[in-house]
Parts: sequence; structure tokens; C-alpha cells
Amino acid sequence: MPDSVKRVASVAVSSSQNSGGEEGDMRKLDTVHGDEAIKILTAWDGDQTWTPEEEKKLRRKIDMKLLPVLCVTYAFLYADKVLMGQAALFGFKKDLGLDTGNRFSMASSLFYLGFVLGAYPVTLLAQRFPIERVASLAIIVWGTTLILTPACSDYRGVYAQRFFLGFTEAGISPMFMMIVGGWYKKDEQSLRMGAWYSCTGYVSIFSPLVNYGLGHLKGSLSPWNYMYFFAGALTIICGILTYFVLPPDPVRAKGFAPRERFIAVSRMRTNNSGVRNTHFKGGQAIELLTDIKFWLMVLFAFTGMFANAPISTFQAIIIDGFGFNSLDSLLLMIPSGVYAGTMMLITTYLAYKFPGWRAYIIVLCQGVTILASLLLWLLPVSALGGLLFACYVLPTTGAAYAVSMGLFLANNAGYTKRSLASSGLYVGYSLGNFAGPQVFREEDAPRYNLGFIVVVITAIIAALIILVYRIICALENRRRDKMGTTESFEHAYEDDLTDKTNMQFRYTL
Repeated sequence: MPDSVKRVASVAVSSSQNSGGEEGDMRKLDTVHGDEAIKILTAWDGDQTWTPEEEKKLRRKIDMKLLPVLCVTYAFLYADKVLMGQAALFGFKKDLGLDTGNRFSMASSLFYLGFVLGAYPVTLLAQRFPIERVASLAIIVWGTTLILTPACSDYRGVYAQRFFLGFTEAGISPMFMMIVGGWYKKDEQSLRMGAWYSCTGYVSIFSPLVNYGLGHLKGSLSPWNYMYFFAGALTIICGILTYFVLPPDPVRAKGFAPRERFIAVSRMRTNNSGVRNTHFKGGQAIELLTDIKFWLMVLFAFTGMFANAPISTFQAIIIDGFGFNSLDSLLLMIPSGVYAGTMMLITTYLAYKFPGWRAYIIVLCQGVTILASLLLWLLPVSALGGLLFACYVLPTTGAAYAVSMGLFLANNAGYTKRSLASSGLYVGYSLGNFAGPQVFREEDAPRYNLGFIVVVITAIIAALIILVYRIICALENRRRDKMGTTESFEHAYEDDLTDKTNMQFRYTL
């Protein structure tokens, strides 16, 4: 049996013996300071070792139970988020007075203001209460907000709808990061997050076709109304199903045999970040706020997401401005979705194969974003092929963000700190998405030169930030090595230590 398996298993035995006492009295377990995973370790009295083949089989089972739920839900989230940009081709802007000044840009930005204000409350609820219930309720409320969009009579109503839509969607991504962090080891996380995040691209293959068909329904309502009815109804159904099918963590998930649950929990020791702890710890929150690495990642998300405005909100309008009709504009968005989803899978796979290259992969993605923005800014309208190419590769910024999620998740330990850090990353993401549409002004349509100048500058800054982040993590790893403290996992569950207080923790680069 490999030494790594023996080591993890032996630590699990130690935890089981030391945490629960000779009688294994579950009431005596300290799940305030420690992790709830010790409940599983203490209760198991069978074989404490396992083979790589056994773990691989379990990982496949986890993938089959978890990833379809995350992928489908995130596909709905992104389709709902970009729906306004596609509905704009079917009278949405004109009917609701959004074609005056920068009202359309403001409506886009207000979604992310709601995102900023909703991320932390939902994440705190997800730590305190069963995460699958919180996720289900959030999805149902977001779907209800979406389906009520046709009740808006002017741009003010759209402003309110977009804000509350962002508020209700805000916790989904941080909760998904928490779930992935509880099921998968560090080297496995990036690829899994890439799987569900890639759905932001792949759903763009289907949503333009669906919305084009809905946009041509004949009835007493404007065509865009049917788009929102359809999307809202599907989202509500998704929310109801999530309650029953989402496996929240190895401690409480249904459908796993006791030995499978023991292995699922024990193998997570190598993360040095725990599985689940329902107690909010103010000290970990303060540590996060004083951690320069946290602020660097928030700033990276902020600057990197300026490029998302022309993708999620203005892409259909930009392509329409090249002289295509509404059908062709929607159809021409499909290659962009194929490229975006595939790049997210490729980059997160590379991050999985070469963990020490994650920061460099992100920098390369930012380079492609810079090139695409320069082409959209500088090429003449006559260079149609070059402009469409730029539109298609601009979503490479999403691939950079997918890798950064895995990097950031792997580098934060302590359940409260990790939960708040996940939300913090999305606060930066939301602020960037809030500010981005503001530089894509109505008077600059359809080329939006000012907007793409800003995207070039912010993409360069984002690349520099991630390099600084990598240097800081590498220096800290080197400092801990010189202290004589090697990477090991004795404190992974017992103390709920953070990455800064656990000298055995090593940062992923």
C-alpha cells in the first residue's frame, strides 16, 4: 500500500482514538473547535486503510452525484444572468425605457450591486444551516424574481428586479466553492470547479437558440416576456430538485456506505482545511481581513471582471452592430460559448496536472483577454473576421477566473475563513462586473472604444496582481520550510486551524 495512504489512514486512527474517548461517545466530541468530520472518524471501527483503486472508485461516485447538480444549476444561473442582453434584441430596451442614456448599463450593473450585498449573508446562513436547504431556497427565490420580470413597467422596475436578482443569486457560487472544498482534495478541486464553471460557456450554445424561438412566439405580450417566463419556471424547478439531490458534504450526504463516508472524510486531511464547522469564529474573520493575500485576490477578481461586461451584457449588441440581424447575432454567439466552456475545462485540467503553474496559467489567459480587447478596440469594421475572432476569444477571462477559484480555495484554511474568503472573491467579482458596464456607454455603441481601452488596462493589472500573489505564497512556503516544519496533517480536523496558524499548511502556487 502506498505510504501516502498509510499516513492518512494512521492519522485518521489517531483522530478516532483521541477525539471520542474509549466509549466513542458522540456527545463528547468537540465540534466547536474541531471539524464535524471527527464524528465520522470516531464512529468508524472497521479497516482504517484503503487502496488507491478504492479511493478512485469513490471519487467517481462523488463526481456522479455532485457535478451534475452543480453544472445544471450554474448553467441556469449564467443563462438567467445574460438573458437581459439577449432580450434587448426583442424589444426589452425599448419597452422599458432602457434605450435612453446609460440606463441599460445601469440595469446591468445593479445586478452586481445586489451580488455584493447578498454574498455574505447567504454564505453565513450556509455555514449555520444545512447548505442544501439554503441553496434550494436561494434558487427558488431567484427563479421567482426572474419570472416576475414582465411585471416591470419601466426602467425603475427593471433596476429593482436586477438588484434583487443579483442579491438572490449571490450566494450560489460561494456555496458551490464551499461544497467542492468539502468533497475534494486540493489537487482535485480546480478541475471540478472548472467543470461547473464551464457551463457558463456551454449554456451559451443553447440559450441563444431557445431565446430566439421564444422571441418569435405570437401572443398578447412582447416576445421578451416569454423568455423570462420560461427561464424563471425552469429555475424554480431546479431549486426544488436541489433540495433533494444536492450532496452537501461527506458528513451528511445520503447514499454513501459507512466505509465510503469514512474514506471520503479521511482523505480530506491532506487539504489541512477541514470539511465542515457550523460555528462562526470571529478570530478567523479578523485574520482574513488582515491577510494581504485575500485583498490581492479580491483586487484580481475586481480588475479581471471588467472584461465580463462585453461578454455577459453587450456581446449580442456588439455583434448586432457589425451589421447582422437579430437571428444572426444570436447564432454568432454560439462559437463563443463553445470556446469559453472548452477553455475553462482545458485550463483547469492543466491546473490539475501542474499545480505549481496555476498563477502562470491565469497570466496567459489574461494575455489572450488583452489581445482580444485590443482587436475590438483597434480593428476597423471592415475587418469582420478579426472582430468576430476577438469576440470569441474574449471569454478567456472566464478561464482565468475558473483557475483562480481553485487557487484561492486551496489556499485558505479554517472553515469560517474559507467560507468568508469564497464570498470575498465574489465581492471583488461583483464590483468588477458592476463597474465594467459603466465604461460601455450608450453613445459609444456598438464599438465601445472607451470600454475596451479600460478592459486592456484592467487585464494587465490583473495579470500583475496574480504574479505578486504567487510570489508572496512562494516566499511563505520557503519560510516555513526553513523553520523545519514539514507539510503534514495532524491538525486538519481537531483544531480547525487556519492556513496562517497551521505551520504544516503549504500554499498552492
